[in-house]
Amino acid sequence: MSTWPITPPDAALTAAIQHQIDTKTKPLGSLGQLEDLARQLALVQQTLTPTLHRPHVLVFAADHGVAQAGVSQYPPEVTHQMVRNFAGGGAAINVFCRQNNLGLTIVDAGVRGSFADLPAVRDEKIAEGTHNFAHEPAMSAAQCADALQRGARLVDELHATGCNVLGLGEMGIGNTSAAAVLMHLLTGHPLAECVGRGTGLDAAGRARKLATLTQAVAAHPPVGPDPLAALTTFGGFEIAQMCGAMLRAAERRMLLLIDGFIASAALLVAARLAPAVLAYCVFCHESDEHGHRLLLAELGGRPLLRLGLRLGEGTGCALAYPLVQAAASFLTEMASFESAGVSDAAST
Repeated sequence: MSTWPITPPDAALTAAIQHQIDTKTKPLGSLGQLEDLARQLALVQQTLTPTLHRPHVLVFAADHGVAQAGVSQYPPEVTHQMVRNFAGGGAAINVFCRQNNLGLTIVDAGVRGSFADLPAVRDEKIAEGTHNFAHEPAMSAAQCADALQRGARLVDELHATGCNVLGLGEMGIGNTSAAAVLMHLLTGHPLAECVGRGTGLDAAGRARKLATLTQAVAAHPPVGPDPLAALTTFGGFEIAQMCGAMLRAAERRMLLLIDGFIASAALLVAARLAPAVLAYCVFCHESDEHGHRLLLAELGGRPLLRLGLRLGEGTGCALAYPLVQAAASFLTEMASFESAGVSDAAST
């Protein structure tokens, strides 16, 4: 397994960035979180004039063996059906990407069935879904390593086109179960605090899901805080490919747009492998999925939006992207007190 040589942004430019923000024609701090976002963007790009090039969303899809245990409101075949919907342009992520001029690639990381008739779907299939981790590890160590590298190679391709902003999304019936277990193992939060209703389970369904996952964790030797062991035993191919994509994007000094609960779980694994990845991450929203607020706190994430979303697909990334544009635009286009001939507070 290769290491991920991520270099944190050089903080030497911080004072100059802050001066540029503070001397815009506005009261100090009056653009709130947009100012934090502008500062982060300028540090990531190491310039006082950051630009956004070819923003793109990667949506990774895969099936989960644990879905056979009835942990979801929807049957496993919905994963395959939704990928076809993505390819046809009819899903929410398609709509929001079109609205905000974001590129979109749909990746088959491990969906049961073929998409040979759909050239719009990128074939990065590891296998026809993971094993049911209620009984055996979700994947082999070799499959996990392959998934990480496939995600990384996709980012290399995008970076070569000039892309410097990347959003990550996912689709996979059962993947909130995988994400909840990863959160539990890598943060130490009780499993009950990590398990939610996913795609719409009622209270009884959530209780069954929690019982199933509790038994699944107990059925394996402890993997503790080891991120790769946790990912191999309980993860999904789409989660692993997202993780690899996040790590490589940070290596490439790209801005990362983080979606909801599953994407945040993938980031949790990435951050345990290379903590410097977090400096490149914009947390787009706080999901309505139970556990996401705690997971954001664990990652130090301050979400841009709180809309009660729990869809996945990268929809939070696409919806938050105009705020990233706004942060870049005010930093580079808004007049300063001096250039506008306006008296600032210090001169009055």
